[in-house]
Amino acid sequence: MTDSALYAILARRNFGTLATIKRDGRPQLSTVNYLYDADAGAILISITAPRAKTKNLQRDPRATFHVSTESGDGYVVVEGTAVLTPTAASRNDATVDALVDHYRRARGEHPDWDEFRDAMVADQRVLLTIPIERVYGIQM
Repeated sequence: MTDSALYAILARRNFGTLATIKRDGRPQLSTVNYLYDADAGAILISITAPRAKTKNLQRDPRATFHVSTESGDGYVVVEGTAVLTPTAASRNDATVDALVDHYRRARGEHPDWDEFRDAMVADQRVLLTIPIERVYGIQM
């Protein structure tokens, strides 16, 4: 399968599985919503600071991301080194601004941006970026 076909699968889907490395070396898997940013060559995911996946990535930034085709007869795997923003701390900080941009690109306009900003701080949100270092997969 060509890289362009793999990237097309990433662009069509919005759910995938994030694999991080637990302290004991085994994988920790999380199903997440994501945005494929073709211009940046990266996967973007809104996560929360207290979760295991965030703590795992802070300790070991190696990340693997898996997306199945809609029919389940193919998949794409992305590998990269995670980049995490600081935890959202105030409604107008750089992390919240990045999360607003992420939401707009993934879902469009929010009905109440003030409420959204407050929720990002209350949820202790972080924006995870996985620059695509390697991509592989199969389509049957």
